[in-house]
Amino acid sequence: MSATLAVVTVLTAAWVGFSGFSLLRRADFVVQPLIAYGVPQTWWTWLGAAKAAGAVGLLAGLAVPAIGVAAGVGLVAYFLGAVVTVLRARSYKTVAFPVLYLVPVVATLVVGATV
Repeated sequence: MSATLAVVTVLTAAWVGFSGFSLLRRADFVVQPLIAYGVPQTWWTWLGAAKAAGAVGLLAGLAVPAIGVAAGVGLVAYFLGAVVTVLRARSYKTVAFPVLYLVPVVATLVVGATV
């Protein structure tokens, strides 16, 4: 494992973990867009838990790479789904927000594949 992979992974996990925690906590800056996009409130806990689990999985991947890859692939699918949800809601000006989470996850997978 390289220092670059460790740093990128920890930063990505912190970023995604913060997002998951914010959703589980029902932070207004996360909840208001979900309402606007039409995401049912009954999904919010599951979505927050998925982000949190992905963040933990990325960190676990530092010890067991297969877990990190699985978590990364799951998070890529999650954030691609978020992009689709935003686009379906025709909220084109906010599509950058899920992309801001997608890009670091992809970068983590790329760095991990090249090490």
